[in-house]
Amino acid sequence: MTHRARHKETEDFLGSSAGVPGRDAVPGRGEFLEFLGLTLAAGAFVLFVVRPEVSEALVHAVAARTAVFGH
Repeated sequence: MTHRARHKETEDFLGSSAGVPGRDAVPGRGEFLEFLGLTLAAGAFVLFVVRPEVSEALVHAVAARTAVFGH
């Protein structure tokens, strides 16, 4: 379901394509995904700083699952 824009100009790999109309299939979707990713990353950072035992529990859970698959 991806919309591909067709332009008569040649591609300029050194320039930005952000200003080209019709380049995005869904306008504003990239900004929303970027905001969502930054929000998740900031939340994870705050969680690991405020509650460091969460990271220790996560490492322990991953190690336990890996050990189960190893046997």
